[in-house]
Amino acid sequence: MAIRLTNYLPSIRSLSLRVITLSTLWTIISFVAIATIISALYGEARLKSFEELLSAHLFSVIASVSVNDGNLAGRPDPGEVRYSSPLSGWYWSVEPAADNLKGSLRSVSLGERNIDSPSTLNVPFDTSFQRRYIETGPNGQQLSVVETEVVLDAENRVARFRVMGNLGEIEGEIADFRHTLYFYLGIFGLGGTLINAAVILFGLRPLDRVRRTLGDIREGKVSRLDENLPDEIAPLAREMNALIDNNRRIMDRSRTQVGNLAHSLKTPLSVLVNESRAIGGAEGKLIAEQSAAMQMQVQHYLQRARVAAQRDSVVFRAPVTPILERLVRVTAKLNPDKDVQFNNYMDHAIFAGEREDLEEIVGNLLENSGKWGNQVIRLTLADNEHGFEISVEDDGPGLEPGQIQDALARGKRLDESKPGTGLGLAIVNDTVREYGGRLQLERSEALGGLRARLVLPAAAG
Repeated sequence: MAIRLTNYLPSIRSLSLRVITLSTLWTIISFVAIATIISALYGEARLKSFEELLSAHLFSVIASVSVNDGNLAGRPDPGEVRYSSPLSGWYWSVEPAADNLKGSLRSVSLGERNIDSPSTLNVPFDTSFQRRYIETGPNGQQLSVVETEVVLDAENRVARFRVMGNLGEIEGEIADFRHTLYFYLGIFGLGGTLINAAVILFGLRPLDRVRRTLGDIREGKVSRLDENLPDEIAPLAREMNALIDNNRRIMDRSRTQVGNLAHSLKTPLSVLVNESRAIGGAEGKLIAEQSAAMQMQVQHYLQRARVAAQRDSVVFRAPVTPILERLVRVTAKLNPDKDVQFNNYMDHAIFAGEREDLEEIVGNLLENSGKWGNQVIRLTLADNEHGFEISVEDDGPGLEPGQIQDALARGKRLDESKPGTGLGLAIVNDTVREYGGRLQLERSEALGGLRARLVLPAAAG
């Protein structure tokens, strides 16, 4: 039988899929939250460090400036090479803030360019007599400015000191850190998700083992679940084994009762048959026919009870080809004047039921063909999407469409000249239905007689 790939794909109801999906979502949320927090903390720390660096450079510049004859003097060197590179985005400047002070000092990077300063009304000084603001530099950079005013001598000469740093560099560093952080956290997140999925699948393997073992039990390969399982699943296996044992006990008890019933009825029916022979005549013949019908009815309903019991418990397995080969040999011996043929197109077929039931089903059909066929009886075994198909056909008179329903009716005989009770095909039909199969009667295109097509369930090989 064809194996469908969809049987191995996880469905939306899969427990492993649910657990993996939820754990993956939690991993993603956790890593995004961690990345956001770390990125924010790093950005805050980097900006604080940047501001502290500018403040340190400001104090260095203040310490290097003095007044000489009312003019600003000094050679400040904050110790940063970028203050010497033109338009680097790192500048310092010292300008007079009182009328009694002349001149100005600037970094080489700034040259003779000016950086605007906002009004103290808009950006006031803080308690440390400093103020901070953002201005656009001569090269379009966003500059973070630290500014203060200092009295340089006893003449109250006041100078305005400013140190400016390229804020874009810091933001770029923060962005680079954020990208690197997301990259490595993404790698760790993906690795963690894969490892988590592997651990979950490994942890759920015992459940898959239980599922496969239950399938083997249904197919008759094993009789019990292995109880050597993790502590969380072992009680389930023990309960399932107890249920299987209980079903077997019920089935065995039912079979015993069926056997007892059959045995208790056997003797009274035998007495009736013997009495019918002693009576003779039309009355004896009637008693004999009714006794035979009672025997068939008892056998039929006992068999139906047995089949129903085994379908609800453990599915048996019976190889089809050996059974059919033996039935063909028996049919050939019973009908030496007929050509009994067997065409086998599915040698590996396995019946999901008991051997005796398959023998009775096919045996009844072969017996019917032996009774009505003229020269040829043909048995064919082939594959079918619902299991396997057995067809029995002959070159006899066959049945008209209107006679097929009568042939399957219990106790209905289409030809009183042939021996029988009219229960054979009805029993076959009921037994096949109990197994979930179907029986179809039609005209044989090859031989011209009756063709009986059986479709029965197959067990996995």
